[in-house]
Amino acid sequence: MTGKLDLDPVLVARARELARRAGQPVVDLARSHTTVSVERAVLRLAGVSGADPDGIPWVNRLVDAVAADVGLGHGVAVPVFDALAREGITDVTLLAQKAAAGSVRFTQPTGRAATAARSAARRAVGAGIRRIDRRRAERDRLIKRHGDPKQRPWIYLIVATGDIYEDIPQAQAAARAGADVIAVIRSTGQSLLDYVPEGATREGFAGTYATQENFRLMRAALDESSKELGRYVRLTNYASGLCMPEMATLAGLERLDMMLNDSMYGILFRDINPVRTFVDQRFSRQVHARAGIIINTGEDNYLTTADAVDEAHTVTVSQLLNEFFAHEAGLADWQLGLGHAFEINPEVPESFRLELAHALLARELFPDAPLKWMPPTKHMTGDVFRGNLLDGFFNLAGALTGQGILLVGMMTEAVVTPWLSDRDIALQNVRYVLGAAGGLHEDFVPAPGGFIRRRANQVLGEALDLLERIGEQTLLTAIAEGTFGIMKRPADRGKGLDGVAAHEADYCNPATDILEAAA
Repeated sequence: MTGKLDLDPVLVARARELARRAGQPVVDLARSHTTVSVERAVLRLAGVSGADPDGIPWVNRLVDAVAADVGLGHGVAVPVFDALAREGITDVTLLAQKAAAGSVRFTQPTGRAATAARSAARRAVGAGIRRIDRRRAERDRLIKRHGDPKQRPWIYLIVATGDIYEDIPQAQAAARAGADVIAVIRSTGQSLLDYVPEGATREGFAGTYATQENFRLMRAALDESSKELGRYVRLTNYASGLCMPEMATLAGLERLDMMLNDSMYGILFRDINPVRTFVDQRFSRQVHARAGIIINTGEDNYLTTADAVDEAHTVTVSQLLNEFFAHEAGLADWQLGLGHAFEINPEVPESFRLELAHALLARELFPDAPLKWMPPTKHMTGDVFRGNLLDGFFNLAGALTGQGILLVGMMTEAVVTPWLSDRDIALQNVRYVLGAAGGLHEDFVPAPGGFIRRRANQVLGEALDLLERIGEQTLLTAIAEGTFGIMKRPADRGKGLDGVAAHEADYCNPATDILEAAA
């Protein structure tokens, strides 16, 4: 630690131990359950692709057919590969088509048939994981060839018109203007779709549909920009919602670099069942770990519904829990883009000093994590001059506290979808502040016993108190009671619960077996 806040190392260690105690029962739950999306991700790794004439992915049709015949609790891999052997075919997508037509039935084999099916499933899924490995090695080669951005934080900018073919030139223009990371936000409501749309799309709403083909097209375009600009331009999308494991898998297969990945966002703000999302999150993070993808967590969202001063400690608690869940799934510190945000009401006295205290607390608690620092949104009023000034203060806070990933704020936030000209002005703001500040974080040391140190230590103390309470009542109970973002989400409710199954004694998931063996 840098020691700028004079944090008590005993208290910091205690906070991590409490996070582990609170998080372990959730990990145990995730390890003993599966979901339709986890099973679909396994089959995507095994090679299932495409969709039927109605746009329903074949992988959905196949998992639904297996679940109807033998249930979900055994896993789908063994019944699927047993059926392939019985049908005398090798194409898993063809099997999905036959299953959808009702011409094949699934059983849970035993004895030699089960052993053969497990071996065949492991070979097929292993081939998919090796493809992810090749894409990770490809990224490493391109970074070595083109180089990383010269400055930190990396400049992260959102592009999403709804039309992937419009997104591409806008993303390339943003990269030329200084963006280091391009995030393509998803079409409104996609997190609630229990399937991944197929192909290139042109009809998204306030965002662009996340599909494998859209991932491929944007990654190829940004590879061109990387070559042109002499620095590797990273691509971000979303592994959240009802298809979190599948999105993570497709991101690995298409060499995305970052993924928004935090079950709490889906639980709190999309009312997705907590058990479903914690199970999905663990598998998706195992895939991200293997793919070398940086995750972005969603703590900033709490402060859009709860007060950013009164509830600052809930952000710290969630960061500590996310760190535990991420490490357990195999992610390294350099992959932990833990979230926090510049969301204090600017009318609050000393608001900027409070923001500095919160941002520096996150930086010192997680010194090796790239931290994703989010701009003001809740208190943007439509006054673009005031908004641009607030964004400038946000950028300065990021420079002062050594953030790793800085999302570019828009002065037109909450007014319109940004124009290219808006993005250009916002990027000018970032470039000026980061360039003028330079290494100012080296010189910024809060006064001993001063306001910033006192506030940071107060938030840490409140976080410890909350972690103690969560440990006494369980994390699922805390979520049900509205502890985070003041949203109450019981574990026995929410979307997607019917897609969860407890493991049977013979449950088999070759993807998890391979990923955990390498961890």
